[in-house]
Amino acid sequence: MDQPVLKDDRPIIVALGNSLTAGHGLPESESYPSQLQLLLDARGYRYKVINAGVSGDTTAQGLNRMQIVIDYNPAVVIVELGPNDGLRGMPIENTRANLGEIIEKCQGAGAKVVLAGMTLPPNYTRSYIQSFERIYMDLARQYQVMLIPFFLEGVATRQELNLDDGIHPNAAGYKIVAENVLKVLSPMLKK
Repeated sequence: MDQPVLKDDRPIIVALGNSLTAGHGLPESESYPSQLQLLLDARGYRYKVINAGVSGDTTAQGLNRMQIVIDYNPAVVIVELGPNDGLRGMPIENTRANLGEIIEKCQGAGAKVVLAGMTLPPNYTRSYIQSFERIYMDLARQYQVMLIPFFLEGVATRQELNLDDGIHPNAAGYKIVAENVLKVLSPMLKK
């Protein structure tokens, strides 16, 4: 006899991002969205986290995937995009415009937004790095969305919390990332 399919009516949190969201180099179960799901469950929050991370994605590619995100009818979208734009030296205004449009599409669909701030390695000019970092603060203020000041806070540059590439967190690093995300996210959630 077939088991009945149970309808999952939990509100959706979509984690939209690049390899840092996808969990590059690790099993899906160790990515930050999976770690976030475990934290939410343990703390009594009834939400379902969807990992919409694609390794290598730029803000333009994330923007092109927005209909897929909207089709989930998310309550919250965590937007972690921009580092690949910066690493490729793309114009700051393009990154800002793409992230702004992503936020507008999320808000237009009734979703709350959490924006994940990022920085770049020190081999870029200081003015480019500062302009890049300012994108996130400016957009959070403009659209009145929650901001994670630095997505990899407490993880970046710590060898024991990253894969050998020194860029992507390992499972222990993603646990810290998930905790950091939850600190900003939890005031938006209902139990």
